Amino acid sequence: MDIFFLLLFGHALGDYALQDQYMFEHKNKIRNPESWYWYLGAHSVIHGGFVGFFTGSFVLALAETICHAAIDHAKCRGRITLNLDQVLHIGCKGIWIILLMKGLV
Repeated sequence: MDIFFLLLFGHALGDYALQDQYMFEHKNKIRNPESWYWYLGAHSVIHGGFVGFFTGSFVLALAETICHAAIDHAKCRGRITLNLDQVLHIGCKGIWIILLMKGLV
């Protein structure tokens, strides 16, 4: 449970404390069609970095980066709500914990 809390802590930092309005607006392909992928990528790598730091797993860091980008891209495109976005992010953290506990990463 300690690592799960740290993953949630990292998520809160990455999605709220470290993401300013500029990043929020510029990671959106609709609002920033020329360079959205740089901002979404940077935001996602921050999240992957937290996961990697707290779990010690490069594989989980990469999985988090990819999943976070896909989830946020869907939210920015209006395909999912903010609530579902957050549930999916937290669900990923649960999956990472299960993979760690089973020794699969």
